[in-house]
Amino acid sequence: MTRREAVQVLAGTGLALRLDGSDLLKKRAIDKRAPMTITCFIRYQIDPFQRDEFKKYAENWGRIIPRCGGHLIGYFLPHEGTNDVAWGLIAFHSLAAYEVYRARLRSDPEARENFAMAQSKRLILREERNFVEVVDGTLGLPSTLAGEPS
Repeated sequence: MTRREAVQVLAGTGLALRLDGSDLLKKRAIDKRAPMTITCFIRYQIDPFQRDEFKKYAENWGRIIPRCGGHLIGYFLPHEGTNDVAWGLIAFHSLAAYEVYRARLRSDPEARENFAMAQSKRLILREERNFVEVVDGTLGLPSTLAGEPS
C-alpha cells in the first residue's frame, strides 16, 4: 500500500471521528453523545516475518479497546509497498478520556496478556504515538471527478 492509499483508507475510516449524524455514521451505530475530538495515531514498525502474529495482536484489541473506553477506528496492516509498517487509530473525546482509558488498560487482564504476548514474541520493533485532530471541512471529501465511482 502506498502512502497515498493509506491516507485515503485512513480518511475514509476517519469519518468515524466526526459524529455529525451522516448516513454512514448512523449505519455504524456510533455513540452520538459527544464528538470524538482527538485520535491517537499509532505507527508500528513490525517484524514482517510475524505479520500474522501482529494481526492476532490487533484483532485482540478489537475486543479490548472498546471495553476500556476507546473508540477503535481500526488497525491497518501493510498490504503493498513497505512490509514492516502497520497503524492503529483510536479516537477519544479528550486527552483526559485517553488517560482514563490507559488506566483501564493497565488493569484489564486481557490487555496485559496482549501486551505481554507482543513483547515475548517481539512483534513490534518500534512504536510511535501521535495525537491528531481533523481540520474542519477536510475529512472524507469525495472526489469531484465526473464518472469516477464513489
